[in-house]
Amino acid sequence: MNTILLVEDDISLADWVCEYLIEQEFNVIHVERGDLVLDKIKTNSIDLVLLDVMLPGLNGIEVCRLVRQHCQVPIIMLTARADEFDEVIGLEAGANDYVIKPVRPRALLARINGQLIHSQQNSSKSNTLTFGELTINQEAKRVTYLNKEIELSSSLFAFLTFLAEHSGSVVDRDSVFKALKKRDYDGQDRRFDVMLSSLRKIFNDDPQKPKKFKTVWGKGYLFVSDAWGSTQDIDSESSAKESK
Repeated sequence: MNTILLVEDDISLADWVCEYLIEQEFNVIHVERGDLVLDKIKTNSIDLVLLDVMLPGLNGIEVCRLVRQHCQVPIIMLTARADEFDEVIGLEAGANDYVIKPVRPRALLARINGQLIHSQQNSSKSNTLTFGELTINQEAKRVTYLNKEIELSSSLFAFLTFLAEHSGSVVDRDSVFKALKKRDYDGQDRRFDVMLSSLRKIFNDDPQKPKKFKTVWGKGYLFVSDAWGSTQDIDSESSAKESK
């Protein structure tokens, strides 16, 4: 049975959504505040989040960004008006879909089932991450780019994989340290900054104008998922061969 986390401060709406989803054989956990979401995700096996935009504690956009630093659980946002929710901002924050209130039960169910199916398909492929010409095989610890195998140390492989798993989302240094070093960031250790520079060099990413690996000042690191189509790299490689 799939578990849905409903984040909604409108009690009457939350009650009927919970009742309807339970009738559809979902397990539902309900919270009324945005600042309670991350703890619920960490302490429960959540398959999908229904997230209201306007919430006490933290608003839906802030919650979405926070969740994306920790996991890729599907998120469907709920909004009272089309003009209340900026689709671009919401999707950039990491939302998978959104539904405008008043919520129609069958339409909501279709959106939920669609996201769950997509999530399950992604999970079955989770051993391999593919972005354009870049392929990361987590089981074999193997990386290929432009049809060439890239040799990486175990620490660089782990860092690259972590960034790729959170592609499109900025991950802060504390999250990286907790995931890869099992400790909090002390505010001084720059090892992952150095490792990011190494990855840029290995994958021909201009440190002055990086496209694949970005450093967001004051926030953390960003793996750009659509920067691996490699047209520029292929062209530059071909030009180099022609000049020889």
